[in-house]
Amino acid sequence: MASTNNVTELIITGLFQDPEVQRACFVLFLPVYLATVVGNGLIIVTVSVSKSLRSPMYFFLGYLSLVEICYSSTVVPKFITDLLAKVKTISLKGCLTQIFFFHFFGVTEILLLVVMAYDRYVAIWKPLYYMNIISCQVCNMLVAGSWLGGFIHSIMQVLVTVPLPFCGSNVIDHYFCDLQPLFKLACTDTFVEGIVVLANSGLISVLSLIILVSSYIIILSSLRNHSAEGRRKALSTCASHITVVILFFGPAIFLYMRPSSSFTVDKLVAVFYTVITPMLNPIIYTLRNAEVKIAMRKLWGRRNSRLE
Repeated sequence: MASTNNVTELIITGLFQDPEVQRACFVLFLPVYLATVVGNGLIIVTVSVSKSLRSPMYFFLGYLSLVEICYSSTVVPKFITDLLAKVKTISLKGCLTQIFFFHFFGVTEILLLVVMAYDRYVAIWKPLYYMNIISCQVCNMLVAGSWLGGFIHSIMQVLVTVPLPFCGSNVIDHYFCDLQPLFKLACTDTFVEGIVVLANSGLISVLSLIILVSSYIIILSSLRNHSAEGRRKALSTCASHITVVILFFGPAIFLYMRPSSSFTVDKLVAVFYTVITPMLNPIIYTLRNAEVKIAMRKLWGRRNSRLE
């Protein structure tokens, strides 16, 4: 076992090796990332300035969009620029930094989705006490708890990785830095570290998924006692949230709840939840939410009137 690091710089293999395919991916993924930033940014602005979107649900939605931008930005900008580079490199410290922020924002998003499910649960089951239970102070505490949970998870992942010696190959078989591909480069057996990482990620994913599924089963079962209009509005809001949960948890569980087997498959699945899903979330929430659409039209109309 080596006790020191001889590796200070890593070479990233990327998504594809063919230069023509890489250029095609650049043309495809650059607009997707820009749409992610603009779409989620528009939700943040709309929620911040619209008086009609002052409920806790939209407060959480604004923070979810902020996390989406941060989450995508930890990976996608470098991934896009690397598509035009012959040799894709990143320092070992830069790799660990990317891992930290990728897991930080990823788990923060998971916890925010749980918070949003709890918000909908209270709104449907305790409508008369909703504003007392989900007060402004509680909203701030729930958001702060989500950020704190993401930080604790991420720091644990990095603390497991930092002591590992890297003294052989410096080629990481992925298009960004993640734990399992990096473990392959360590000059020691990483079975224990892999179990710790799997347990850390798996515990959060499984508990969060159980809470989410349970809350929505309860919510959907309770809708029988509501009016037709109440059911329609509740189903519209919940359907958007459930869709986002499936899009996020599906690929994440596939990658982090099993031993890594085929990096080709892993990379293609990772593209979906690092590049595509953050772009889809604002589309899902705006298309299925009349209040957000109306607020955006008013915001856009106000902007146009000022420009005239």
